[in-house]
Amino acid sequence: MSNNLYVEKNGAIATLIFNRAEKKNSFSLAMFKQLGTILEELQMDSQVKVLILKGVDETAFSAGADISEFLENRFSARKAKDYNDATLESIEKLYRFTKPTIALIKTLAIGGGLELANSCDFRFATAGSKLGITAANIGIIYNLTSTKRLVNLVGPSKAKELLYTAKLIRAEEGKEIGLIDYVYEMDEIEEKCLEFAGQIIRKSSVANNGIKQVIQSIIDGENAETKEIEQLILDSFSSEDYKEGIAAFLEKRKPNFS
Repeated sequence: MSNNLYVEKNGAIATLIFNRAEKKNSFSLAMFKQLGTILEELQMDSQVKVLILKGVDETAFSAGADISEFLENRFSARKAKDYNDATLESIEKLYRFTKPTIALIKTLAIGGGLELANSCDFRFATAGSKLGITAANIGIIYNLTSTKRLVNLVGPSKAKELLYTAKLIRAEEGKEIGLIDYVYEMDEIEEKCLEFAGQIIRKSSVANNGIKQVIQSIIDGENAETKEIEQLILDSFSSEDYKEGIAAFLEKRKPNFS
């Protein structure tokens, strides 16, 4: 398997690294497919509580899909459908990943790179990083699923502005419009991101993973608890995390969640 994507683990934090710096971590079709496989494996890993995605160095988070492949893999409606289906399947797995996710953006996130970042729960970016969706530069229509995620983050007017103009904006503007959550200097972003992930992993993964699913249900348009969500909530009262949380409260100590 290619080492263009690989995972490093530090306790309960897993980091998925994009390792194609010579192409600004642009994603080949093979990489998109590999991404889906890696996410499936991490989903099943009970030791992992938080997933961070980042580029291998300061070159880029990701410049998006590798356009040099388009003449072969995306140059007819039929081939485009096969390509789009494969890439969107993996991006959807990231979006639906049941554990908290953080995109750590250095320098740039463009096109499919920003699409991946927008599929995470949080986006950290280095000061001055360039962000944008450049589909209008090559004459293709940005897919509905990812457009909806962009609209959810920045609203319809800003989404139209970004897509119509294909302009790149700085991380600071991205924070102002809701595209980016935190902006830090290059020499501090890794530490700040890990501190944030550390806050999450010290809490109950039963609670946090369930909260993610409840919020996702709201984003998906639910206005009342489905049977699945109701059962998810009720099951939390039978969890080991709940027992530990109650015991810690009564004993006036910090909980030690597994």
